[in-house]
Amino acid sequence: METIRIGTRKSKLALWQAENVADQLQQAGYPTELVLKETKGDKVLDVSIAKIGSKGVFTEELEEQLASGAVDIAVHSAKDMQSRLPSGFEIIAFGAREKINDVIVSEKPIDLSKNLVLGTSSTRRVALFRHFYPNVETVDVRGNLQTRLEKMKSGLCDGLVLAYAGVHRMGYDPMIRYELASDEFIPAVGQGSIAIEAHDSLSQEKKDAIRSALNHPSTESRLLAERAYLARLEGGCSIPVFALANWAGDQLVISGGIVSLDGTQRIVKTLRGNEPISLGNELAEEILKAGGDKILAEIRNQL
Repeated sequence: METIRIGTRKSKLALWQAENVADQLQQAGYPTELVLKETKGDKVLDVSIAKIGSKGVFTEELEEQLASGAVDIAVHSAKDMQSRLPSGFEIIAFGAREKINDVIVSEKPIDLSKNLVLGTSSTRRVALFRHFYPNVETVDVRGNLQTRLEKMKSGLCDGLVLAYAGVHRMGYDPMIRYELASDEFIPAVGQGSIAIEAHDSLSQEKKDAIRSALNHPSTESRLLAERAYLARLEGGCSIPVFALANWAGDQLVISGGIVSLDGTQRIVKTLRGNEPISLGNELAEEILKAGGDKILAEIRNQL
């Protein structure tokens, strides 16, 4: 097969993910080439992601390359993917999922019972801290992992709240001071997995070959359920919704919910089922009926 061109952002973490994908494709016998691109989310660092807009902040420029044929696939963190992709685009594979927890990294011990300032660019994390740890103040910190660490070291905050997967992939495990419980800090949809996006114009032969080499079926089922939930709620980077699906024997168990921006209201439900997309949709309906519709309306009025 001809060379598979892989589109990726330029950050160290994005490159790690793209190189990992390239290694898997090469092991399957396919030559690869990395094509680097800067996205809006990489360029605009003085504005929160919620204010930039939740659609395609880290994906739009890569999708332009996919549509033009400049690249065959784009590698993304699955949590950065829109719940509904633009027409003509699809996720053809999900990589095996890393540990899903949010963690706090710092140069000093972290005690969540004390007054702290923690850096995060996530509305979900901010709202959950307001709910579970109202004594913790949050400050918006944008940029790649290395940039955020420098801001923390300069005194902007006591620690950073990050996804374990990115911290681990960059080798910063020794800086993890606290692991947030996944039943309280239910992660962003897709957290810990890599998503492989393609355009309809890519040949079916290439799609099948790439999917065969990269897709992790049990992870895919989990993320299809979570993404169906997110799509039904029309959640994006500015909406603090969350969901986590896990296998329990031959059944999927999905827990998910929504939290108000001020942290005062948090709704969580758990369902079991066999068909991922139906399960995700059913969870979304349960959350909406339980008052999630009112919280969503309030959030959209505030943004």
